[in-house]
Amino acid sequence: MSDLDELRALVREVIRDVLPKGLPVTETVNLSTDEDLAVFVARLLDADAQTREDLRTGRKRFRLAAPVVPSTPQITLSPAAYGSMPASEVPEIRGVPGANGQTAINGSEGPPVRRIERGAVTEAVVRDAARAGERLVLGRGAVLTPLARDRARSSGVEIEKER
Repeated sequence: MSDLDELRALVREVIRDVLPKGLPVTETVNLSTDEDLAVFVARLLDADAQTREDLRTGRKRFRLAAPVVPSTPQITLSPAAYGSMPASEVPEIRGVPGANGQTAINGSEGPPVRRIERGAVTEAVVRDAARAGERLVLGRGAVLTPLARDRARSSGVEIEKER
């Protein structure tokens, strides 16, 4: 047995001691329609006693599947949304939809693209892109804030920086 195998065995033993029932189980659910929601709720209501206990204690968790991409990009920000920010720092945002809003800049199929030419790309911009199912393409004059970068990682928004 190698040192790595021994280390893994020790970690498993510690996890068993600390978490007698093991690590939480996370199930991904797709709730994109009212019918999906109704089926999911019915499933929870019909769950056996052990599953209900696992839900109560946090040993069973749910994660939403990736959001459904809307048929057309929705750009909700306007320069007025930036209040007293100097005009030179307001991001210039352009949607670049193709056929039915699903074609990327290079013509390949993929999520709609939100193009930002210049200015600060904030967490709010990334949040809006995530809600719309878009990926971001940043022009040479655009700067991504650290908080926006963290939000993009956590919400799965792809960011491409042009050089």
